[in-house]
Amino acid sequence: MAVCILVNVMVYGQDETGRTRLVISTDSGDITVELYNETPLHRDNFIALAKDSFYNGTSFHRVIKDFMIQGGNPSTKEGAEGSKDGPGYTIPAEFNAGFFHKKGALCAARQGDNVNPKRESSGSQFYIVHGAVFSDADLDMFEKRVNQDLRNQTMQAFFTAAENKQYLDRFQVCQRERNQEEMKAVMDEVNPMIDARMDEKKFIYSAEQRDTYASLGGTPHLDQQYTVFGQVLEGLEVVDKIAAAKKEGDKPNPPIRMTVQVVE
Repeated sequence: MAVCILVNVMVYGQDETGRTRLVISTDSGDITVELYNETPLHRDNFIALAKDSFYNGTSFHRVIKDFMIQGGNPSTKEGAEGSKDGPGYTIPAEFNAGFFHKKGALCAARQGDNVNPKRESSGSQFYIVHGAVFSDADLDMFEKRVNQDLRNQTMQAFFTAAENKQYLDRFQVCQRERNQEEMKAVMDEVNPMIDARMDEKKFIYSAEQRDTYASLGGTPHLDQQYTVFGQVLEGLEVVDKIAAAKKEGDKPNPPIRMTVQVVE
């Protein structure tokens, strides 16, 4: 019989910030986390699944040191081989520039962009960031990558908006006719409008976020790609222990299982 490490998750109500606080008790120690009220869809879903005992018997099935520890897959329950890897639904992304992938961030897993362009979250799977430290030069690169992604999204939204059909029609004609000069003329008109919209949504790391990535660490390449909906308040050393667990591939052996309880 496999030896399992049991994990108990208990919701203790709200702390002084009005955020729901949870304590994850393991054989390696306790991890105290809180859920952000600014991501209400993820907060409410996590609590609802806990109340429904959905997580009971599941395990941290994917653990990568210097990256993250992931759990919440119902197919990891003992004897559940072949079952679904979630509750059968997804959650709309709730990106917030103030919540970033620092060490200890509680985040929602999801399928990749190729099958999930809206970046909707898994209905149950979550991860806690373990991470590594990054320099200002690294963060400059990630900032640029996020802003290019935001610009691409803004461009797509612009061309698909009904009020901008004239630009889309002209651009498509240019493509069919391979008229590079006219295509450039269209983009010269469009780019200033895109730039104006980007001024309102440009992603910039704050000095505090940069200091945190340089000292505590995290996974900044996931920022604005996956929803961050909570954080570890106490017990980062326990995250370290789980991240260092013996594994077969990325799967801990023995399994690190969890039981989720909601305490009103």
